[in-house]
Amino acid sequence: MKTMLTNFFDSQGEVHEEFVSEGKTVNVEFYKGVMYRLLKHIQRVRPAAFCCRDFFLLHDNAPAHKAASVCQFLTPKTFTALYHNNCDNPALSRFISAGLFSVPQVENEVKRTRLHFADVAEIQEAVTNELKKVQKEEFSAAFQKLYDRAKACIYANGAYVE
Repeated sequence: MKTMLTNFFDSQGEVHEEFVSEGKTVNVEFYKGVMYRLLKHIQRVRPAAFCCRDFFLLHDNAPAHKAASVCQFLTPKTFTALYHNNCDNPALSRFISAGLFSVPQVENEVKRTRLHFADVAEIQEAVTNELKKVQKEEFSAAFQKLYDRAKACIYANGAYVE
């Protein structure tokens, strides 16, 4: 059994999570729907940030993330969308994204504690419960690390840095 999680967080913690239905492909239309639901959720859980558009989305190199129709959908929303893999240096992109909070630690904990699940709903519940255990300080530290890595890349004029 497998399930896929689309997860959004900020320095204060998780903002929105959404599981992808079994057999569903994360294509452009699906991702636009996720973006729509995410913005509605930000409006509810982070109203001050939403009101001032004081947030950004960091996208990776997934085709659905950088598709023209997704960009067109997000552009009038007047917040910043960052596409960290637009550079010609894949190593640089991996360096920047390595600063993000790692969901694999949640996945490993779920696998460690529950080796057999009755169904996908049980997996989703276990993952959600593990995500709730992640402390605000871990999210804050991840964003500080992301900031430091991005700053190092800027100071190096986009050159690879260790």
